[in-house]
Parts: sequence; structure tokens; C-alpha cells
Amino acid sequence: MPKIHFDGDSVDLPEGISLLDGLLAQGHTIPHGCRSGVCQTCLMKGVEGAIPEAAQRTLSPAKREQGYLLACSCYPTGELTVALPSTTQTRIPAVVTGQRALTERIVEIRLQPESPFAYQPGQFVNLWRDANLGRSYSLASVPGIEEALILHVGRIPGGVMSNWIHDQLREGDYVELQGPEGECYYLPGDQDQPLLLAGTGTGLAPLYGIAREALRQEHRGIIHLFHGGRDAQGLYLMEELEALAAQHPNFNYHPCALDVAGLEVGRAVEGALDLLIKEAFPNLKGWRAYLCGAPDMVQLLRKQTFLAGASSKDILADAFGRL
Repeated sequence: MPKIHFDGDSVDLPEGISLLDGLLAQGHTIPHGCRSGVCQTCLMKGVEGAIPEAAQRTLSPAKREQGYLLACSCYPTGELTVALPSTTQTRIPAVVTGQRALTERIVEIRLQPESPFAYQPGQFVNLWRDANLGRSYSLASVPGIEEALILHVGRIPGGVMSNWIHDQLREGDYVELQGPEGECYYLPGDQDQPLLLAGTGTGLAPLYGIAREALRQEHRGIIHLFHGGRDAQGLYLMEELEALAAQHPNFNYHPCALDVAGLEVGRAVEGALDLLIKEAFPNLKGWRAYLCGAPDMVQLLRKQTFLAGASSKDILADAFGRL
């Protein structure tokens, strides 16, 4: 049974249990999200011992070289000492400056950090209620357009953090932030490259930030944003995105849902997000794709866009599994 050393504690890790689950079971607070190796919220650093190859498979070469690993994908076979990255140790107080319901299930939270907070639209932050309860949420805001940090939080049945945010968090309350983290944000290198932005549910949050940042930087290539939901309640910011499409000829907004009942006829397409994208864009060679939302859908779209011709370096993802 491998022995894990973390934060002054030693843990015997049973066979078949990930490093993340083993540490959480012992009461340690480890930021985490999708649990599938996509969102990289559970990034840790190996201090001593052999790091399993699978724990680094989706990391950049630079992070692998520095000894980083993903706790959700780490199944050690021997003794291993790990630590949280130093960037995730510092917590910044932030005050809630605004709150509004986007749908019956989704709320927008505006936060003002007490310290300067540099970030890229589409990155995510770890939001902490107290010393032990925190979750990761993506940034929908754009520096230079909004002063506040903007998060979209969906209510998850049984989700301790999401239900607290919906039911108890109010304007004037204080929380703590860590980050920003993540590499799913607009890269201005090729202003003519076509962009595919696709997401489900609150996966729209980073996509909304990325799209507006690309347009703010005068991206010339065509931009297609697909947003999918189970039903009409899963679609939001429709008026804002329709207005954005009216203002920018190169921006196209495609809302879709498995059930469009309750929406104005023709306002959204009925169907599965992945199938609609596959039908509309069978060839994505030369495109850059930003994929956000439920882990299963992100993994499916990652494979689909790659098989359609997009280079792996041009497929950026942020998967949600946040309660």
C-alpha cells in the first residue's frame, strides 16, 4: 500500500484509490473540479518519489518537467511526497458587489478583490466559503470592460457550495479567492484563425469572456459560439449574445437545447450540441477550439474536433464538475 506524505501527514493509499480521493478522505482540502484530468484544478507538485506517467499525461511539457501532477489521475505505486503549488496557497479576500439570477438554476456573482487581480478571460478561480469549503469557477468577465470578477454558478442538486451561493451568499459578504488558473483563454497570435467556442450549461461563462476578449482585440477570423442546454432553462445571456452577433459580422451565436419548449420559435435549435457542430463543421483543419462544460461533453468534443482536423495544440478545454 503506497504511503503518501502531504502537509505533515502520512496516508496509506489503498489500491485503486486516486491521490485526490485518498487525501480528501483524510480530511485534506484539495482544490478539484472535473475529476477526469481535463480542468487541471487538482494540480499538485511531486516533491519526492516516482510520479505515475498517467498523472502527467495531459500536462504541458514545462509542467511535467517541473514535477507537477494531477491528483485525480495519480495512482502511485510507491512512496510519494506531494504539495500544493505555491500559487494556490495565497487566498485573497473579495467582497460580493452584485448578484442576479440568470435563470432559475444559474446565478451571476460579481466580486471585487481587495488586492490587484490580473487574469485572462476564460481562466478560473478557486472560490472559498471558509477554510475547508472551496470550488472552482470560471471567469466570464473581461478586464477593461468590467471592473468586477464575474462568475456563473449553476445550482447542483446536493451541491454544498452551489446551494450556499444560491441561498445564502449576498451582496456585501466576503469570500476568498485563489488563482487565477487555467490555459483556456484567447491567444491573439493569429488574428485570422477561425474560432469554435462550444459549451454546455455554465460552460458559457468562460466562452462569453473569451469571445468578448477576442472581439475586443479585433480578432478578424470567423467566431462561432455554440451553447447547449438540456432545456430552455439551460440557455442564458441570449439577448447579450444576439446583440454581440448583431454588432460584429464575424461573430455567430448558435443556442441549442435537447428540449426548446418555452423558447420563441426559431430562437434556438433543438438537438444535441456535438451533433449540431459535427453537421455544421465536418472539417476543422486550421481552427482553434475552446471547449467548456460537463466533462463527458468536453471529452467527446475534444475527440470530435481533433478527428475533424483541429490540431491538438489548438484545442483548449475547461471541464466542470463543481458542486
